[in-house]
Amino acid sequence: MKKVGFVSLGCPKNLVDSEVMMGQLKDAGYEITANAEDADTVVVNTCGFIETAKEESIEAILEATQLKESGKAKRVVVAGCLVERYRDDLIGELPEVDAFIGTSEVDRILEAADETTDFKALPLAPIGNKTATYLYDEYTPRLRATESHTAFIKIAEGCDRPCAFCSIPAMRGSFRSRRFGSIMQEAKQLADQGVKEVVLIAQDSSRYGEDLGDIDGLAILVDELCKIDKLEWVRVMYTYPTHISDGFLKAIANNPKAVKYLDMPLQHASRRMLKAMKRGGNRESLERLIARVREAVPDIAVRTTFIVGYPGETEEDFKQLMTFVRNCKFDNLGVFTYSDEEGTPAYDLPDKVPADVAEDRQKRLMELQKEISKNSNHAKVGKTYSVMFEGVSEESDLLWQGRLEGQAQEIDGLVLINDAPEDFLPISGKIVNVRITEAHDYDLVGEIVQQ
Repeated sequence: MKKVGFVSLGCPKNLVDSEVMMGQLKDAGYEITANAEDADTVVVNTCGFIETAKEESIEAILEATQLKESGKAKRVVVAGCLVERYRDDLIGELPEVDAFIGTSEVDRILEAADETTDFKALPLAPIGNKTATYLYDEYTPRLRATESHTAFIKIAEGCDRPCAFCSIPAMRGSFRSRRFGSIMQEAKQLADQGVKEVVLIAQDSSRYGEDLGDIDGLAILVDELCKIDKLEWVRVMYTYPTHISDGFLKAIANNPKAVKYLDMPLQHASRRMLKAMKRGGNRESLERLIARVREAVPDIAVRTTFIVGYPGETEEDFKQLMTFVRNCKFDNLGVFTYSDEEGTPAYDLPDKVPADVAEDRQKRLMELQKEISKNSNHAKVGKTYSVMFEGVSEESDLLWQGRLEGQAQEIDGLVLINDAPEDFLPISGKIVNVRITEAHDYDLVGEIVQQ
């Protein structure tokens, strides 16, 4: 039995692609291993979104080719977004790689992994294929790499937004939704496998169903997923600020299984910067949006991300962003420094911001957010919350860990659990009551109380 080792980089959307490729290989008789050094074939599923991600991907590819050169591996396959952006360059620079497959060629992994196939001689999809149609469905084999109690469901692929800094449309093609029935069937299958939390992902989740003629498709989807008995939580990631409908907010508010959480990358708050980014809006309109969200769904946790150091960003633009964050007090926040990506409209903009200035702004904004998060966490001390239990803590085997509804896996904080009733059964995915006893900048500490 041939062993295939996977190195999956980038976002959860890319992880689902890796899971689909692993599932196809396993069904075909391959053995999947997490240790690339034990593999006959190494697959590197790359990210090509920003410079740091590209550097990480290149490093992983080079490590895989070194395994081949040393005789530990016989074949190297490179997949994903980096291939979609730079396939011709990669083919020229890395002749030791046996096959390159882009984001629209996930279903060709069996050909790519087959040692008897000269994959380079086969016809390839166009780079940056805007006419890509590939979507996995409920019948596609999939080998999940997440914890047993949680799973991602990709509800759409591609993006049509004009954001000036973003290369995703060139890598993922035009926006296309999966069939409603396909998503529901996959969710039921996952629930039957023991999954308690499904996380809906796409490049632009809030547009789900729009291309299929559905009105408020995401709201309907959330409503129906919450009816699946064995599921405990339904979470939505990657929504867009102009498509936060009243129907979607109502679905979150009215369904106990819909976690009170909104992931909505806003990118900036200055009118000048939002216009330059081709996103629209201003600080006042975004503050009204956040107020509408919180009025519709009391106690909702709002997560967002921002870009600092965008071309032309002045200190005044940045101060507006700081004021916006100070006013809105986001529950979770990430800050990226601008990455100058060739092929995007922003690449040709003048007035580039020096890297040290961008990094200083990133640090200042995160210091502000740390203070906001710390104050928010301290307000939770003494209160009891529903927490999804996840098992032994990654920080210490003397602690357990779990997550509040407002904490998405791996990107937000955790609840560290240091005590429980003697008869407590530590089952991953179980919803438990936790009384918060301590608060840190991003994490909480608590004890399980009688259910």
